[in-house]
Amino acid sequence: MHRTAIIYDFDGTLARGNIQEHSFLPELGIDPYVFWRQVNEQAEVNDCDNILTYLWCMLDEANNRGLAITKDMLRQHGAEVPLFNGVETWFRRINDYAHSRNLELEHYVISSGNHEIIVGCPIYDCFKKTFASKYIFDKKGHAIWPGVAINYTTKTQYLFRINKGVLNNWDDTRVNRWQPMEERPLPFTRMMFIGDGDTDIPSMKMVRYQGGFSVAVFDPERWNASKSQDKLYRLISEDRVNFVAPADYQEGSQLEIIVKGILGRFARETGYRGPDL
Repeated sequence: MHRTAIIYDFDGTLARGNIQEHSFLPELGIDPYVFWRQVNEQAEVNDCDNILTYLWCMLDEANNRGLAITKDMLRQHGAEVPLFNGVETWFRRINDYAHSRNLELEHYVISSGNHEIIVGCPIYDCFKKTFASKYIFDKKGHAIWPGVAINYTTKTQYLFRINKGVLNNWDDTRVNRWQPMEERPLPFTRMMFIGDGDTDIPSMKMVRYQGGFSVAVFDPERWNASKSQDKLYRLISEDRVNFVAPADYQEGSQLEIIVKGILGRFARETGYRGPDL
């Protein structure tokens, strides 16, 4: 069996929109549009990172309402996150397909979204490791400070962590140490990255550059929005991705056909010679 990986963004890739918008912000009585506008304004005024700023704004808005953010609270909001069609059966189907072709398929998340919310989603256990922005909690279990903030450039760091088998946030020594490509436990040439947004562009490009494949997905319900189309046209024209497909994970979907085709190529390159190859 040959180790293979699909790495996903989360917000807008496996779940619709930003995962804070579905129940966390409404519970606080905050309009999502107003919240993200405030985040962008604060980041610009203070010359700060947008991801750190949104994590701080979540804490600030909750504190202003006398609420404490806890892991249990965020996990409960994770259970409310709407996933794209077919996502909950996707992993079993794709794992079975990969296994039949002598591939040991692993799934990872690299997301700027809240780790604690993702933990509450029904598909969390499908991932070997989830890298996402997260809080530090005090002895009372209350979030007090951002512990990890994953932005568009730091996402690429986590691809190397997966490549080298350094599956944590803190060990910079091992991830930065030189290692021959043939000794790395999970080669880039058997990696696939699936994402949707601007924060995924460096990761998409990097995986392609290293010999893997990148797939951009879009919410089919928002396809008519000119911004969505322009973004995808740009990804194609700038040679950032190999494929574009609707975020439809149902059996027989365009995305499933693309992913199975890539897995078939990985299998062929590792020596698999089944009836369909």
